[in-house]
Amino acid sequence: MKWNNKFTYPKSMRSMVSGSRMYAVNQQKLPSVTSILQATQSEEKKASLANWRARVGAIEANRIKNEASSRGTSMHSFLEKYLLGQLNLELLEMENKSKKMADEIIEQGIKNKLSEIWGTEATLYYPGKYAGTCDAVGIYEGQETIIDFKQSNKPKKEEYVDEYYCQLAAYSLAHNVVYNSNITQGIVLLCTVDNLFQDFRIQGEKLKEYQNKFLEKVEQYYHQRNMN
Repeated sequence: MKWNNKFTYPKSMRSMVSGSRMYAVNQQKLPSVTSILQATQSEEKKASLANWRARVGAIEANRIKNEASSRGTSMHSFLEKYLLGQLNLELLEMENKSKKMADEIIEQGIKNKLSEIWGTEATLYYPGKYAGTCDAVGIYEGQETIIDFKQSNKPKKEEYVDEYYCQLAAYSLAHNVVYNSNITQGIVLLCTVDNLFQDFRIQGEKLKEYQNKFLEKVEQYYHQRNMN
């Protein structure tokens, strides 16, 4: 695994505007990928989340959400330090859940597969439309690839990772448009709290389909904003 700083990723400032996360990139204020996905959720998805919240109760729902967010942030931090070559012995000796989950992703999803890294926690943007931060980008199993790290309370079925694919599509499209790259693959490397590793891959025509699907969501997002 080697670093290749072939692209210069921009600095960005994040802020919340009317409940949406915005990125200030190159003097443009752009909505985040996650804000667009949240604003354009299907009625079915909204109902499912509302039913779950009603079933477990608001206090428990918030606890689960905050715990998952904290665990995900910690796991991402370990993975970023690993990719940057900054994991020290003190961190390596830590025996917490997030570290074990990061180790699982490193052992099964990164080692001997990610041969070249172009960036980690890289700000990507599609001029005039949207921006976001991808976990890693580089050469994965011989292909130019966007990589996203995820954690979950339980294993995922592929029919429930539609939003992950939309994120990968958004980042790959932005990278290709701005840098004239040829990213043809996106991959999610996921670990559950019980240390079960999963990967979900999207490539070729399916990736193009999701890129078009995400652009439709972008248009829907702006249409909603203009209507309000």
